[in-house]
Amino acid sequence: MQRRQLRDLTVSALGLGCMGMSEFYGKGDDAESSAVIHRALDLGCTFLDTADMYGPFTNERLVGRAIAGRRQEVVLATKFGNERREDGSWVGVNGRPDYVRQACDASLERLGVDHIDLYYQHRVDTQVPIEETVGAMAELVEAGKVTHLGLSEAGAGTIRRAEAVHPITALQSEYSLWSREVEEEILPTVRELGIGFVAYSPLGRGLLTGAYRSAADLPEGDTRTSRFPRFGPEHLDRNLVMVERVRELAERKGCTPGQVALAWVLARGDDVVPIPGTKRRHYLEENLAALEVSLDADDLAWIEANVGEASGDRYADMGTVNR
Repeated sequence: MQRRQLRDLTVSALGLGCMGMSEFYGKGDDAESSAVIHRALDLGCTFLDTADMYGPFTNERLVGRAIAGRRQEVVLATKFGNERREDGSWVGVNGRPDYVRQACDASLERLGVDHIDLYYQHRVDTQVPIEETVGAMAELVEAGKVTHLGLSEAGAGTIRRAEAVHPITALQSEYSLWSREVEEEILPTVRELGIGFVAYSPLGRGLLTGAYRSAADLPEGDTRTSRFPRFGPEHLDRNLVMVERVRELAERKGCTPGQVALAWVLARGDDVVPIPGTKRRHYLEENLAALEVSLDADDLAWIEANVGEASGDRYADMGTVNR
């Protein structure tokens, strides 16, 4: 397995996003999800990403059970800040120092570990100065509960202010063939500061794989059409046209559309680590094979000329991102 650096943290070049194993993308299967995690570790994909709000809370428990006995193999990332209740209802974004400490202890217990390798603030709380939130996160490092700190969907100014309090190892934000907003200001900022970049939803929440030709192809209980406008009726047809363009290149390369999409993100720099999510072993293996797909200058130029930004916002409510 290839390795990449997120500042001073070494991780597998491709990580595994675990969110969809527990929520949002249809019914989960804990046994298969555990098998996916075990297979990932066997193949050297050891950078696992979860969060307390996934489930809520059930995804951390799932990941914790799956890595029991193999903790030393794992670079474990989780997040706090999107506060939810046990019944799934939303409380809001919370960056208060007392909540940071409480959330970390709860995550450690659910995961069954004594430390978290990379602890992210999931979303920026605009009511709490970032200095206070990161100050509390830094206390967790001092206490040995966390080894590296991260932010998710933070704006350039917020990143700079956070970095002034404590070194930030990684910024996690959405980045894919058709979600490139971070290239304008965010990527230059983290590169200037020496911060690594973790790309979530590098497959466009599955749409770039070519697996979905209409909303009817989504599994029962899937929330993508309601939570993500790009799957909605006013945008989906236009986005599927671009998916077909990705498929054209994939056929020429002898790979899948998803592998082209991942290879493109991997080609953005050695400081960029995609974390595609899946809850099936065969998709995990397909994703990891993207590491063997090479896009040359002609391929990249073709993509620039033929694959543009997606139609529709990334979220139905963009109010908590890119601050």
